[in-house]
Amino acid sequence: MDDKAITIADVARRAGVSISTVSNALNGRPERMRKQTMDRIEAVIAELGFQPNRAARQLKTGHTPLIGLLIPSIENPSYGSLAHAIEVVAQESHGFRVLLGSTYRNREKETSFFDDLLSHGVRGVIVISSLADQSHVHAAVRRGLVAVSYDRRAPARQAFPIDYVSMDNAMAAKLAVEHLLERGHTRLGFVTASGRTLSRTEKLEGFLAAARKRGATGSAEVFERKAASAFGDAEMTELGYALAHDIAKKRPRPTGIVAINDMLAIGLIAGMRQFRIKVPHEISVIGMDDLALSALVSPAVTSIRLPLAEMALTMVSRIIGRLADPNIPTREFLFQPTLIARESVTEAATDHRQGKRARTRGALNTETNKDAAPSRPLRR
Repeated sequence: MDDKAITIADVARRAGVSISTVSNALNGRPERMRKQTMDRIEAVIAELGFQPNRAARQLKTGHTPLIGLLIPSIENPSYGSLAHAIEVVAQESHGFRVLLGSTYRNREKETSFFDDLLSHGVRGVIVISSLADQSHVHAAVRRGLVAVSYDRRAPARQAFPIDYVSMDNAMAAKLAVEHLLERGHTRLGFVTASGRTLSRTEKLEGFLAAARKRGATGSAEVFERKAASAFGDAEMTELGYALAHDIAKKRPRPTGIVAINDMLAIGLIAGMRQFRIKVPHEISVIGMDDLALSALVSPAVTSIRLPLAEMALTMVSRIIGRLADPNIPTREFLFQPTLIARESVTEAATDHRQGKRARTRGALNTETNKDAAPSRPLRR
């Protein structure tokens, strides 16, 4: 018999007892049956390769020891790193496994995944969804899912029991801008895919706000390209490579660039080589995510690090805790990023015409690259 198809009913049928008797055996209630019956049930469980511990937990708690994780695309390494951090906490600390699904930020796919989780007895899910309309998530919560939303802020009015866990995206952009300004960069650029998610909007707004606040001489521009897919989650290196063309033809060029994530930054640096633009000597680049790969490419990428381990621990703990006690109040958790300095950023080149290094004084002009789609932050 295929062990994937084995159920409590199969055990009961083979042992010649009722399902409730098998349930009593699995839940540690042998006093409700004769010893011979208990021995027979244990023998059948061993014969069929049934997993009594998992089955017992499902009978007792009403859910299987699995946590669902919905990500936009497994092709984006940042989501792979997040999935690994969540899996380590779930399995090593709680004995739960993680069921992973790529939804490509598609409402129908997300809804279908919720249906699959519920039909298999899975009651906890971590959702990475940029969709403005979250009614399908709310519907799943009403049906019994315990949900944690990752990388989006809690709404002003919290009508559904959902925990929210995210990095302070505006602070991430601020750290990047300040790092560039402190090294004399006054012409700044922000590179991104055109698809606006809430976190991307927060990073862009943080970039512009930080540049204005410091009053740099020069400009802060946004360079973006439309991906083949709606949000470009699986195309970041290709987009970065293409955006290098837009930056190369710009006059004057930005000398310091903040990329929406590390994969886009890596693609951008590779594209710069095509135009013989040296990173960091002509253009400094900062990414966000701090992927392991970023320390291994040349030049190693300066990046904004997410506290992934702490965020994963919080998300898993919230699900496990609320599965045990649904009355635990939901919360929003906002984590602070840190900047990891590497080789892709250096001091801005000396302005020989003025005889001194550019300083961060004067008014900052902010504009969007005319070759790119306009930036329109999502309404919350």
